Order: sequence, then structure tokens, then C-alpha cells
Amino acid sequence: MAIKVGDRVPNGTFTVMTAEGPKPKTSDELFKGKKVVLFAVPGAFTPTCHKNHLPGFVKNAAAIKAKGIDTIAVTGVNDVFVMDAWKKASGGDAIEFLADGSGNWAKAMGLTADLTERGLGVRSQRYAMVVDNGVVKTLNLEDTPGKAEISGADNLLKSL
Repeated sequence: MAIKVGDRVPNGTFTVMTAEGPKPKTSDELFKGKKVVLFAVPGAFTPTCHKNHLPGFVKNAAAIKAKGIDTIAVTGVNDVFVMDAWKKASGGDAIEFLADGSGNWAKAMGLTADLTERGLGVRSQRYAMVVDNGVVKTLNLEDTPGKAEISGADNLLKSL
């Protein structure tokens, strides 16, 4: 069952790149006591994700944080090395890149997208959410993976 507004996010572990190499980061470390914008993409470097979805959050990071957001993070069903390369290629230093390499977070959220027909396997649906101390306050879920309008930074910023 898909997560919805008012639900607590599931426990999970992402992988993040640090100066010492890949390290785990738990959902508690990400969300506990914080107000977080988390957006998810079907795949790093894919056209809509790379040219539309992520750039909006990079461009609007300061404005989003000015609304009381502690952390802006992106997750995708990609390995930590791809997510790190995407961060470097996109100038996304204000955003935390969370690898969900096996899709366990997407599955726990009930927000997977089967893109096997496109050669991508099972990925995350595209969404943006505001999570306050582990509770979903806003969930903007796209109806198709090739769009980033409902889940875009401009739309999310209007709701903060």
C-alpha cells in the first residue's frame, strides 16, 4: 500500500557517498527531529530527472530552506556511485543524494514503478514530499514517470 499524507515514513537505510567512501544513512538519521523535502526520481541522468526535476530543486534550494526546511534530499533506485556522479555533474551540493540501489525504500513506501519494458527494471515513482519529524505532511505524486510538474520544486515551494 502506498504511503499517504499523515503516515509515518518506513524505517530504511540509504547509501550516501562520504569523503571516506560509501556509508549507510538511516531514515531516522534523515528525518528524526527535522523538516525534510524528499523527492524521488526513476533514475539519475535520465532525461526528465536530469534536465527537469533535479534542476528545479537545485535552483530553488535556498528558497525552500528559507521556508523552514532543514534538508532537501533526492533518492533514486541507483547505486551510490551513480548518485554521487549525478550530484557532481548537476551542481547539487545543497541537496543530499540518497542511493536506494535495490529499491528497498521505494518498495517500503509502496511507490515503485515497473519500467522493465523500457529496460530500466523496477524503479521509484516520481514524487516530492515534505516530511516533518518522520510524518508525511505533503505528497506530490506524478501520474507518469516522464513528467515532473506535480512533483517539481516550483509546485512544492508554493505549498510551503
